[in-house]
Amino acid sequence: MQVTVGIQNYAREVKVDTESSEAELTSAVQAALADGTPLVLTDAKGNTTFVPGSSIAYVEIGTEEKRAVGFGQL
Repeated sequence: MQVTVGIQNYAREVKVDTESSEAELTSAVQAALADGTPLVLTDAKGNTTFVPGSSIAYVEIGTEEKRAVGFGQL
């Protein structure tokens, strides 16, 4: 699942592909926004990204669906 985080006063977005569920991500974002604690995201390769909760502008959580790739019939 891809998570996109916009940061205040910063032109670029932070994008992370994670294996966490939508419910886990939603609760982590809500806690970071409410308490001002860092939002901690771990990607599929094990890399960890910290985003300060007080500077989060927006968070976009993608869908859990896998896209079909190739030229075969659906």
